[in-house]
Amino acid sequence: MNKMYDPNRDGETDGGSKKKKRNKDYEKEIAKLQVELAHLQAWVKSSGARIVIIFEGRDAAGKGGMIKRITERVSPRVFRVVALPAPNDREKSQIYMQRYIAHLPAAGEVVIFDRSWYNRPGVDRVMGFATEKKAKRFLELAPRFEAAIVESGTVLLKYFLTVSEAEQERRFRRRIDDPVRQWKLSPMDVESYRRWWDYTRAYDEMIRMTDTQHAPWWIVPSDDKKHARINCISHILKSIPYERVKFDKPELGKRQKRPGDYVEDEGVRNIVPDLNW
Repeated sequence: MNKMYDPNRDGETDGGSKKKKRNKDYEKEIAKLQVELAHLQAWVKSSGARIVIIFEGRDAAGKGGMIKRITERVSPRVFRVVALPAPNDREKSQIYMQRYIAHLPAAGEVVIFDRSWYNRPGVDRVMGFATEKKAKRFLELAPRFEAAIVESGTVLLKYFLTVSEAEQERRFRRRIDDPVRQWKLSPMDVESYRRWWDYTRAYDEMIRMTDTQHAPWWIVPSDDKKHARINCISHILKSIPYERVKFDKPELGKRQKRPGDYVEDEGVRNIVPDLNW
């Protein structure tokens, strides 16, 4: 990689020019990382590797934007994002890990969990959807479950995005005031804002109990989203021992000529209107 993007780098004295330069540096660095993600994808497909990336963290810490930047230039058939809704009645009757196991990768896949089995010691525990006994039992069993995943040859990476109280509030208020962001603010988000310290205690214990040598937690400070994305994506790439796979350029050959007996279909077609904007 070339020189890393630095959000605190001194630029022009004019604030607007400095911000433009910062954004330009960021987009340039992201573009380089996305090229590397494409190389990672080629290696995953050719090698049959299995990779799991877990994103957990505070509400409004930027998990969605992080995942978007990872996946926007790669194939959804290789990079699968799993964001499970609340369990239905049937799933509630299953072994807790059961519905997550079904989404683990096959050969040649990268699965990104936008929240994961760590719902149990986090939101489920704080909001009373799971008893203290079940949450404690999860914390005891999770390291063994993850050890089995790693021992199977699957790469497992776990990231926890943090955000300060002040920055979380700023982002929540922005969602309230912006119609295109209001869908991001759920009742659970509001409750997490009110119960900041309940979640703090839960997350502290979760990380302490499940930060293991075979599956460590990596904390991503995310008050600056752009800086967080550069740092985290770079870490993902450095954590996977991939190699660049040679791309065999295909020969396009010659396009067939229009058949002499082809007659243009004169049937009615519905054309999207040109708004001339």
